This record gives sequence, C-alpha cells and structure tokens, in this order.
Amino acid sequence: MRSTCRSTPARRQNGCEIQKRSPASSEKRGFFREAGLLNITKDKVMYRQSDRIEVKVVESAGTIILHRPEHGNMLTQQMLAQLIEALDDLYRERRVRAIILTGAGETFSEGMDVRELQDDPAQADPSTAQDQWGEDATSYRDVVLRMMEITKPIIAAVNGPALSGGAGLVAASDVVVASTEASFGLPDPRRGLVAGIVAPLLCFRLGAGHAARLLLTSTTISAQEAQQLGIFHELVHPDKVWARAMQIAQECAAGAPEAIQLTKRLILETAGEQLATQLSAGAAMSATARTTEAAQEGIAAYLEGRPPVWK
Repeated sequence: MRSTCRSTPARRQNGCEIQKRSPASSEKRGFFREAGLLNITKDKVMYRQSDRIEVKVVESAGTIILHRPEHGNMLTQQMLAQLIEALDDLYRERRVRAIILTGAGETFSEGMDVRELQDDPAQADPSTAQDQWGEDATSYRDVVLRMMEITKPIIAAVNGPALSGGAGLVAASDVVVASTEASFGLPDPRRGLVAGIVAPLLCFRLGAGHAARLLLTSTTISAQEAQQLGIFHELVHPDKVWARAMQIAQECAAGAPEAIQLTKRLILETAGEQLATQLSAGAAMSATARTTEAAQEGIAAYLEGRPPVWK
C-alpha cells in the first residue's frame, strides 16, 4: 500500500489516504524485508546496510543513511530506488513515528552522480538520450514526491555539504537540523544543468526571491546563512546532529499519530496540485538541459577539474 495525498480514489486508514496497489505489490513487505535485512528485537528494529542505503530503527525513529562517503554520498539510480523502498518500509513500520535522513561521513549528499550519468552508454545515442535523461529525472522527482506524501515527519540531519540533488532532499524534508559546518548550494548551472526539481521546492519553502538568488548565482551558502533564510531550522555541533534529530523525532512522537498525519497532509495540500505539476515540469526541463552541448561541457569540466568553456 502506498500513502498519497493526491486526488485519487482511495480508502482512509489512520487519518490518511491509502492507495491500493496490485495484489502482488500488496504482498511485498518492502525491499529490506524481502531481502531478509530486517531484524526485530524487543527494544528496537535494525535494518542492516544494503548496497548504498543503510536503514535502522531506534525507539520511535527510523534513520536512513546515504552510505557512499567515498563519493560524497552522490546518488545513483539504484540508490534512488532503494531510498523509495526504505521510505515505504519505514512508513509501514508502526512503531516508527518519524524518519531521519542523513549522510555517512562528513557529507550529506552532493547530488546525482554525474559520473554515472556520463558513463551511461545510452547517453551516447542521441535517439535514446532524451528518454534516458527523462527516466533519470523522473526517478529523482519520485523520491521528492514520496518524501512529501508520506504522512510521517521527515527530519533532515545535515551533517555536511548538501548540494544539487542533496539540497533537494533537504528542501523536501519537514524539519532540518544541520551541523555548524554544513553548507547548501545549487551549482547545477555551472555544470550546464538545470535544478528543475529543486527550484519549485525552494520557491515553496523560501519564496521566489531567495530561491532565485540561490538558483541563478549557483552560490553555496554557509550553515549560518542557510539558517537565516529558513532552509536549516537549527544548527548544532557536528557531533550532535543525529542526536538532536533523534530528540526532534521524539518530540514529534509525543503527538497523536492521527493528528500528525493529518497535519502533514494539510501542509502538502496547502501547496496543492500546483507543486506536483511544477515538479513534473521541472523534471522535463532538467532532462532537456542534460542533452545539450552545455551540459556535456559542464560535466566534462567538472570531472576534469577545470573551468567550463561556454559557447
């Protein structure tokens, strides 16, 4: 079953809408359960690491860890699929009242792995590149929508730089606690890319003025400025980011489950269908930008560690 806040035929359960999946999907308990990666004890539930996504449950909070520190926790297509599965599993886990998203090591996430995008053989064929880019952008959009649709609070524990797609994960979260050494930025235009999915989120969270400055200048801002703008809600010592996120999760768990679920639904419905439409349009624009010569030059320059040469 899949939680949704869209205007689709659904039944209600615990104060939120539940959309029916196919019988085969209904029997599936989720990627981590199906793979035998879920251990249940009396005091806590622990999900062991699967590839690059690590999930654990302690008390009433589930934590998802982007676990690719040697590459700045950059997101691959496989990680995006596993991230959605992890979100679904934690949504179904009754004892989990809030979800924490963080990164391994000293980085939250530097966004999509441009090396994977560059090395994909499908990108060499112009006839299939547009479709492939569209699928890639849609996968990321689906993660963002899933984060916003789930009726459990999602807390971003930003332990380091949150850039491009990583910045989008922060913007899609309900509450953000960050390290005093964290940063936030959208360097996409300097790589010939368009942050089409993050842009609507920033406008939703910050307003068009602040969003425009961050998107058009490609500026990476400090944790202190991000807090002033309202992107980060709290700043703590780097060693205390996850601990503070756990405290916030417990504060959320003190509320009635039905009340929390309805409140999050109300927050999303305030933006209405317009945000979902904008995210889809942004995904299409991102896909189109990735097929341009500017994107080829920008990504190549980034990987080669040189300034891009724009035509």
